[in-house]
Amino acid sequence: MNINFGLTAEDYAKHRAGFPDWFFERVFNEGIVKAGDLLADLGTGTGTLARGFAERGCTVTGIDISAQLMEQARDFALQAGLEVDFRFAKAEATGLPDDHYDVVTAGQCWHWFDRPVAALEMKRILKPNGRAVIAHFDWIPLDGNVVDLTEKLIETYNPKWYVEFGGKTGVYPDWMRDLGEAGFLDIQTFSFDMDVPYTHEDWRGRIRASSGVGASLSEAEVGRFDSELKSMLEVYEQDAGGGEAGSHPILKIPHRVSVIHAQKPSF
Repeated sequence: MNINFGLTAEDYAKHRAGFPDWFFERVFNEGIVKAGDLLADLGTGTGTLARGFAERGCTVTGIDISAQLMEQARDFALQAGLEVDFRFAKAEATGLPDDHYDVVTAGQCWHWFDRPVAALEMKRILKPNGRAVIAHFDWIPLDGNVVDLTEKLIETYNPKWYVEFGGKTGVYPDWMRDLGEAGFLDIQTFSFDMDVPYTHEDWRGRIRASSGVGASLSEAEVGRFDSELKSMLEVYEQDAGGGEAGSHPILKIPHRVSVIHAQKPSF
């Protein structure tokens, strides 16, 4: 399955929910990240994590391989009055200096990397005692909920996507192993659940921006999928007692934030 998020950069920037404030509060309160830290954000995409850390006093370098997403990231940072050094590079070969960063993050992207190689690259560019942070923000399919029905619709268009990514729980033990095998110490995790509100239009945009739809299907297929999803959402709301078709009440989409963090040895 060929994935190109540049094909869906507009929807990606407009409709994908960024990490919530509570995530940033938690990593700062626990001392994982501190104001003044030098921070590299791998797979930065539209710069959600990069901006969040820059707003909180970090000096941030953002890395990505999508020129379209990097353009969006630069625009968002400029609009927010933030300075972020965005660079075009692979997470597995960043070109960044050895032993330089206090923190290296990867948000919503670890599954796209050659994970063992990326973990070693994190370790290379971190200072001794620096921390690696892998964060993920997953929608959660529960039997019969909007996410479950949406994933099943994606499956009809893109069965390979469903086999690899459908039905996930938002917890990824293998990623802890990635850091352990790269030589990181003090591996810790935390997670929390929350509902994210979406209008029908925003949920359709969020799904168009997903790897299984806009980033991998043809333009014609995306159009047909979006039309079917629109109809499905209207029927779902009527069945749930949400009013007449077209009233478009707010959907509450369950999500799970999961975080793995670990320390580079001092030796």
